[in-house]
Amino acid sequence: MIEWILHFALSFADTCRNFLPIAIVLIGFQLFVIRRPLVNLKKTLIGFVFVLFGMSFFLEGLEMALFPLGKLMASQLTAPELVGLNSFEQTLSWHSYKWVFVFAACLGFASALAEPALLAVAIKAEQISGGAIQAWGLRIAVAMGASVGLALGAFRIITGTELYFFIITGYLIVFIQTLFVPKLIIGLAFDSGVVTTTMVTVPLVTSLALGLAETIPGRNSLLDGFGLIAFASLFPIIAVLSYAQIAEWLYSRSRSSKS
Repeated sequence: MIEWILHFALSFADTCRNFLPIAIVLIGFQLFVIRRPLVNLKKTLIGFVFVLFGMSFFLEGLEMALFPLGKLMASQLTAPELVGLNSFEQTLSWHSYKWVFVFAACLGFASALAEPALLAVAIKAEQISGGAIQAWGLRIAVAMGASVGLALGAFRIITGTELYFFIITGYLIVFIQTLFVPKLIIGLAFDSGVVTTTMVTVPLVTSLALGLAETIPGRNSLLDGFGLIAFASLFPIIAVLSYAQIAEWLYSRSRSSKS
């Protein structure tokens, strides 16, 4: 117990050090640029303390639970008995890892829905658009994009395909889509891709990718274990743009049928 307390104290000190530049910028601009005192100073300081402790506990939880859990799931899903082989001496095809793809897809969908940042963006988008953009519709579209992205990312790690092939192709699709979708949705689509990869998704995705790279024969953790987050960020953009295109097509079809 004492050892954990000392470890947490060091983690808390690191969090304070990392958070210090943010506090300096916010307080500095408030006092020396805007030249106004801090409103509700006591509540603000208490809030800072809560943030520091919250981030420290969150980082400690990542190290103790999520990172080991992701690696454990990767090792279990690639175990010889699950992929149907007696040993890793035989040549494996990507078909043998179907449960890895299923798990990656489910993980992407669930983690995207759980992202607080995505929830905040979706609610604001629904309010500003007057209900034209549904919060749940946007969240489901982003979650489906993250699901497909992580499944493809796992496929890349297993097969050893170059990362740039998927990324360049994906952004070419995004570029083409932006030529045909309503202009109002483009910024929201790109923001939706960014907010998908925050505090919930990133630790799980990183641990899964590193676990796969360590357990798949012939893979390198440094070369193949990173890049999966890019899939979780790129494919939600494609999904939201597709969602806008489908919604616009359905709206045009309904109007033409009424006329």
